Amino acid sequence: MMMYIKKRTDEEILERETLDGHFIQKDFDELEKLEVTIPSEYGYDVKGYLVAPYENRKFVIICHGVTVNRYNSVKYMNLFLNRGFNVLIYDHRRHGESGGKTTSYGHYEKYDLRSAVHWLKEKYGQDITLGIHGESMGSVTMLLYAGMLEDGADFYVADCPFHSLEDQLLYRLKVDYRLPGFFVMPVARPFLKWRDGYSLRDVSPIAVVDQIKKPLLFIHSKKDAYIPADSSRQLFEKKTGPKKIYFAENGDHAMSFTENRAEYERVLDEFLEEIGLAEKQEAYKEKR
Repeated sequence: MMMYIKKRTDEEILERETLDGHFIQKDFDELEKLEVTIPSEYGYDVKGYLVAPYENRKFVIICHGVTVNRYNSVKYMNLFLNRGFNVLIYDHRRHGESGGKTTSYGHYEKYDLRSAVHWLKEKYGQDITLGIHGESMGSVTMLLYAGMLEDGADFYVADCPFHSLEDQLLYRLKVDYRLPGFFVMPVARPFLKWRDGYSLRDVSPIAVVDQIKKPLLFIHSKKDAYIPADSSRQLFEKKTGPKKIYFAENGDHAMSFTENRAEYERVLDEFLEEIGLAEKQEAYKEKR
């Protein structure tokens, strides 16, 4: 069942991230980081790391995708450390070391993200500069948080989100199993509501993205075969206020940074420059 989707092990994640050039064990071990425990309003603990070498009160929270954990966020952590931001990476519910019994693809996760935002602001002040970067399910979590709960960050980066959980499931049923939606959805909708307390329509970034007023950068690979790039296009068109979109030429799902690093960084730098937050540092690892 989707709420109990099989997760990757730490070893699997670290092997892939190392092979892709995103993770160096020695550098990570030597990195000065604070182990963080954030209470969830659902009664479990959310675990993470805070890396805060700067006194500039600029922070970014990284939200990982489904089946992985905070180690998948290290590449984005380094991306923002090199741009003068302190960074919080954490495990979503039912992932890594965090508690929680089910995966809800952004529904319950958005409340944990709100808890992380509040934790940072209580620790460093309500007037910190804050960005949130999300990948796949993490980007959906971020969009639901900002569109449904509070527009609590100063900017957002949404990397390969789906626009609607129901539409995404319909698409995967067709591609993976050649099953028509009318055969599955009449059972899936009430079952999910009964089993986990929310409906598919509760996980619909397209329904709330127009409530996000802060600047938002969408990123999606043109070759994404898991979540079509058209999802980001639809979200971008619905978003009001400051926005930018980048369609990467290479890479499958959640691989835009890995397969287009220079261009990804260029677009991010342009975005930060446009919103007045550009402050690129020399490689942070050389300053440790």
